[in-house]
Amino acid sequence: MPETLDVYRDWLKITETARPLSYYQLLRVKTFEDDAQVIRERYRRMNAHVRKFGTGEYAKQSQDLLNELAKAMLCLTDAQRKREYDASLGREDKGEGRRRSLEEILLANKTIDRQQLEKARNFANAVGLEVRDAVVQQKLAPPEVVMQAYAESQGLPYIDLGDIQISPELIPLVPAPMARQHSCVPVLIDGSQLLMASPNPIDPNVEEELRLRFGLPVRTILCTAAAVNAEIAKHYSRDGVQNNAVAAALAAAAAAKRPASASDPPVAAAAPDQPAAEAGAEPRSPEEMAKRRKLMAMAGFAVTVFLFMFYRVFFTRGLEYNLTTFATMFGLAAVMAGISYVIAYAAKL
Repeated sequence: MPETLDVYRDWLKITETARPLSYYQLLRVKTFEDDAQVIRERYRRMNAHVRKFGTGEYAKQSQDLLNELAKAMLCLTDAQRKREYDASLGREDKGEGRRRSLEEILLANKTIDRQQLEKARNFANAVGLEVRDAVVQQKLAPPEVVMQAYAESQGLPYIDLGDIQISPELIPLVPAPMARQHSCVPVLIDGSQLLMASPNPIDPNVEEELRLRFGLPVRTILCTAAAVNAEIAKHYSRDGVQNNAVAAALAAAAAAKRPASASDPPVAAAAPDQPAAEAGAEPRSPEEMAKRRKLMAMAGFAVTVFLFMFYRVFFTRGLEYNLTTFATMFGLAAVMAGISYVIAYAAKL
């Protein structure tokens, strides 16, 4: 009889036999390791290794282990959660201590030099940006490197969204307008917390709304703007919203058929104020709605000009090129454009 697969032993070469493993054992770093870079680098290597088993008969075991590795990394690179976790393992909590600033981290890691930092500062002051964004826009360092340094300066974890599978049942529970406006996507439920990925710490008001929706406290995990925009485009497109709505309905039906377990995470009900458009049509951003209204106004203007010229040519047998004709034509066209804009606004186009 073939030996049962032990992914920790067979894939990760972990010799400890006691289960469950601590996060430090799982990532194969020394207990109470405090260097976020060491933890993140070890996670990257183990993630790449486990992905090799992601096809074939062990695909599920591979994905489960990838999510487990991600949870361990996200906990141990989150200053607050790491202190709490270390205390549960018997480490004396001496407080967080002083965090290094973003600039100190970038200089210490030799990501940029002082001359480049000064260039970024000047650019940031000139256009009203944070130094973090100025470094990226000036192409002084890769976005993911800058974001990792920023995460460390904020005491928050960083994740490459390509390394983790977002829980599909969580997507429909966050309204598309909220995801787009605040550049955030739900990633997973880790224990008793909802982890939300965003390029910035989640706004407290948004955090409170999410807490009420999910019945769980919210914790930010940082990622690059490009990564979260790609996930929003993927999960909140027209097809994505439809597919996720179906997935949520199926998950709810399955949950209703089985007895509830104390270990199950709470399932949030669909929010009453969630736009109906999310069930079958892509919700529109304020910018898109404004653009549509402008197009309607331009169309009204053009149609009015055409009809006026048609009337003059075919009903008055000619178009008189004088100031009165053009003033009348453009006056009517302007009125029609205004009416078209108001109609479009009232119809919420």
